Amino acid sequence: TLFRLGLAAYTVEGLCDAALTALLYLLLRPAGRELALIALLMRIVSTAAFAVSEFFYFASLSVLRADYLTAFPHRQIDSLALLLLRLYGSTGTIPTLFYGVALILIGRLVFVSGYLPRWLGALLALGGLSTTTGMLLIIVAPQYATSYLLLPMMVAMLALTLWLLFVGVNVPNW
Repeated sequence: TLFRLGLAAYTVEGLCDAALTALLYLLLRPAGRELALIALLMRIVSTAAFAVSEFFYFASLSVLRADYLTAFPHRQIDSLALLLLRLYGSTGTIPTLFYGVALILIGRLVFVSGYLPRWLGALLALGGLSTTTGMLLIIVAPQYATSYLLLPMMVAMLALTLWLLFVGVNVPNW
């Protein structure tokens, strides 16, 4: 079903994110081993927490298809499935918070690296700061939270991707 395809896509995303985390560590370790390790750990925690939150996504389908829940009215089962989907939707805050902090650290490493442009490091740090701020607002002041705070992170990650694909690193400085 389309629902299972969505779960498969999230799983592939998590696997790719784990590989990207390792590659970013290898790329940025020369710029600061300890900071690169902390960024690596933040990204691992983020990816693992997001993978755990996917449980709620898949559990909603299991509840809807469970033949052992026939003792409950369909309305209650539907409500439980919706609750699980909403829990899945709300459990992305903490993983994204860790991701934002990691992005600040990655931005710092890129900024001081000497083999990637400083403006890219500043953009990554700004994206991380914006993301972290957005996630903290969801937790402490949800009335002020906005998804627009994720835009700088998206721009920064797109810029990093395009730079690495088309320009690469200054190998002699690496």
